[in-house]
Amino acid sequence: MGATASCKKTTGSGYPEHDDPAYRKCQELKMERWIQMHYQIKQREQALAIAQHRELFYWLSGFYLSAVYGCASYYQRVKRVSALAPLLPLTFVVGYYTDWAYGSKLHRIQAEANMIMEHEQELLHWPGGLPTVAGIDEARVEVEMEKKMHPHHM
Repeated sequence: MGATASCKKTTGSGYPEHDDPAYRKCQELKMERWIQMHYQIKQREQALAIAQHRELFYWLSGFYLSAVYGCASYYQRVKRVSALAPLLPLTFVVGYYTDWAYGSKLHRIQAEANMIMEHEQELLHWPGGLPTVAGIDEARVEVEMEKKMHPHHM
Protein backbone atom coordinates (compact mmCIF):
# COMPACT_ATOMS: atom_id res chain seq x y z
CA MET A 1 0.00 0.00 0.00
CA GLY A 2 2.85 2.39 0.79
CA ALA A 3 4.21 2.15 -2.76
CA THR A 4 0.86 2.88 -4.36
CA ALA A 5 0.09 5.75 -2.04
CA SER A 6 2.91 7.81 -3.56
CA CYS A 7 1.53 7.05 -7.02
CA LYS A 8 -1.73 8.77 -6.20
CA LYS A 9 -0.19 12.13 -5.39
CA THR A 10 -2.26 14.76 -7.15
CA THR A 11 -2.17 18.42 -7.91
CA GLY A 12 -4.98 20.76 -6.95
CA SER A 13 -6.76 19.84 -10.20
CA GLY A 14 -7.08 16.18 -9.16
CA TYR A 15 -4.59 14.82 -11.71
CA PRO A 16 -1.31 13.11 -10.72
CA GLU A 17 1.89 15.11 -10.99
CA HIS A 18 3.78 13.42 -13.83
CA ASP A 19 6.90 15.53 -13.18
CA ASP A 20 7.25 14.12 -9.69
CA PRO A 21 10.27 11.73 -9.56
CA ALA A 22 8.53 9.59 -6.94
CA TYR A 23 5.51 9.21 -9.23
CA ARG A 24 7.73 8.27 -12.18
CA LYS A 25 9.67 5.78 -10.04
CA CYS A 26 6.41 4.25 -8.88
CA GLN A 27 5.17 3.93 -12.47
CA GLU A 28 8.47 2.31 -13.51
CA LEU A 29 8.17 -0.16 -10.63
CA LYS A 30 4.60 -1.01 -11.66
CA MET A 31 5.72 -1.55 -15.27
CA GLU A 32 8.65 -3.74 -14.19
CA ARG A 33 6.31 -5.83 -12.04
CA TRP A 34 3.82 -6.12 -14.89
CA ILE A 35 6.56 -7.21 -17.32
CA GLN A 36 7.97 -9.71 -14.82
CA MET A 37 4.51 -11.11 -14.10
CA HIS A 38 3.79 -11.67 -17.79
CA TYR A 39 7.23 -13.16 -18.35
CA GLN A 40 6.62 -15.66 -15.53
CA ILE A 41 3.18 -16.48 -16.93
CA LYS A 42 4.74 -17.21 -20.34
CA GLN A 43 7.42 -19.37 -18.69
CA ARG A 44 4.76 -21.40 -16.93
CA GLU A 45 2.76 -21.80 -20.13
CA GLN A 46 5.89 -22.96 -21.95
CA ALA A 47 6.75 -25.42 -19.17
CA LEU A 48 3.20 -26.77 -19.36
CA ALA A 49 3.48 -27.22 -23.14
CA ILE A 50 6.78 -29.10 -22.76
CA ALA A 51 5.24 -31.30 -20.07
CA GLN A 52 2.28 -32.03 -22.37
CA HIS A 53 4.64 -33.03 -25.18
CA ARG A 54 6.55 -35.31 -22.82
CA GLU A 55 3.34 -36.96 -21.67
CA LEU A 56 2.27 -37.50 -25.29
CA PHE A 57 5.74 -38.87 -26.01
CA TYR A 58 5.29 -41.48 -23.24
CA TRP A 59 2.00 -42.62 -24.72
CA LEU A 60 3.35 -42.70 -28.27
CA SER A 61 6.43 -44.61 -27.12
CA GLY A 62 4.26 -47.25 -25.49
CA PHE A 63 2.18 -47.56 -28.63
CA TYR A 64 5.32 -47.66 -30.78
CA LEU A 65 6.87 -50.46 -28.71
CA SER A 66 3.63 -52.44 -28.97
CA ALA A 67 3.60 -51.88 -32.74
CA VAL A 68 7.25 -52.99 -33.02
CA TYR A 69 6.47 -56.16 -31.11
CA GLY A 70 3.36 -56.84 -33.20
CA CYS A 71 5.02 -56.12 -36.55
CA ALA A 72 8.11 -58.14 -35.65
CA SER A 73 6.05 -61.16 -34.61
CA TYR A 74 3.94 -60.87 -37.77
CA TYR A 75 7.11 -60.57 -39.87
CA GLN A 76 8.45 -63.76 -38.25
CA ARG A 77 5.34 -65.63 -39.41
CA VAL A 78 4.95 -64.26 -42.96
CA LYS A 79 8.58 -63.34 -43.80
CA ARG A 80 7.50 -60.28 -45.82
CA VAL A 81 9.16 -56.88 -45.38
CA SER A 82 5.79 -55.19 -45.93
CA ALA A 83 4.83 -56.41 -42.45
CA LEU A 84 7.25 -53.80 -41.06
CA ALA A 85 5.80 -50.93 -43.16
CA PRO A 86 3.64 -49.44 -40.36
CA LEU A 87 6.79 -48.79 -38.35
CA LEU A 88 8.14 -46.23 -40.83
CA PRO A 89 5.65 -43.39 -40.18
CA LEU A 90 5.49 -44.26 -36.49
CA THR A 91 9.26 -43.93 -36.27
CA PHE A 92 9.07 -40.37 -37.63
CA VAL A 93 6.26 -39.42 -35.23
CA VAL A 94 8.07 -40.84 -32.19
CA GLY A 95 11.31 -39.19 -33.34
CA TYR A 96 9.56 -35.83 -33.66
CA TYR A 97 8.11 -36.00 -30.18
CA THR A 98 11.38 -37.28 -28.73
CA ASP A 99 13.14 -34.25 -30.21
CA TRP A 100 10.42 -31.93 -28.91
CA ALA A 101 10.27 -33.40 -25.40
CA TYR A 102 13.96 -34.08 -24.76
CA GLY A 103 15.99 -32.84 -27.71
CA SER A 104 16.97 -29.45 -29.05
CA LYS A 105 13.80 -28.75 -31.06
CA LEU A 106 12.67 -26.03 -28.66
CA HIS A 107 16.05 -24.28 -28.98
CA ARG A 108 15.83 -24.44 -32.79
CA ILE A 109 12.30 -23.01 -32.69
CA GLN A 110 13.44 -20.16 -30.42
CA ALA A 111 16.42 -19.44 -32.69
CA GLU A 112 14.13 -19.34 -35.73
CA ALA A 113 11.73 -17.02 -33.87
CA ASN A 114 14.64 -14.69 -33.09
CA MET A 115 15.66 -14.70 -36.75
CA ILE A 116 12.09 -13.82 -37.79
CA MET A 117 11.95 -11.00 -35.25
CA GLU A 118 15.28 -9.59 -36.46
CA HIS A 119 15.00 -10.06 -40.23
CA GLU A 120 11.33 -10.54 -41.14
CA GLN A 121 9.43 -7.97 -39.09
CA GLU A 122 6.77 -7.63 -41.79
CA LEU A 123 5.50 -11.13 -40.92
CA LEU A 124 4.67 -10.03 -37.39
CA HIS A 125 2.07 -7.36 -38.14
CA TRP A 126 -1.43 -8.11 -36.92
CA PRO A 127 -4.19 -8.21 -39.51
CA GLY A 128 -6.05 -4.93 -39.26
CA GLY A 129 -3.23 -3.35 -37.22
CA LEU A 130 -3.18 -2.77 -33.48
CA PRO A 131 -6.52 -2.52 -31.72
CA THR A 132 -7.50 1.03 -30.85
CA VAL A 133 -9.34 2.26 -27.79
CA ALA A 134 -12.14 3.49 -30.05
CA GLY A 135 -12.45 0.08 -31.71
CA ILE A 136 -12.52 -1.70 -28.36
CA ASP A 137 -15.16 0.69 -27.03
CA GLU A 138 -17.22 0.26 -30.19
CA ALA A 139 -17.16 -3.53 -29.83
CA ARG A 140 -18.08 -3.24 -26.15
CA VAL A 141 -21.07 -1.02 -26.98
CA GLU A 142 -22.18 -3.45 -29.71
CA VAL A 143 -22.09 -6.35 -27.24
CA GLU A 144 -24.09 -4.35 -24.70
CA MET A 145 -26.66 -3.43 -27.34
CA GLU A 146 -26.89 -7.07 -28.43
CA LYS A 147 -27.52 -8.10 -24.82
CA LYS A 148 -30.30 -5.55 -24.49
CA MET A 149 -31.95 -6.49 -27.78
CA HIS A 150 -31.59 -10.29 -27.40
CA PRO A 151 -31.12 -11.17 -23.72
CA HIS A 152 -32.05 -14.83 -24.26
CA HIS A 153 -29.16 -15.34 -26.75
CA MET A 154 -26.41 -14.53 -24.28
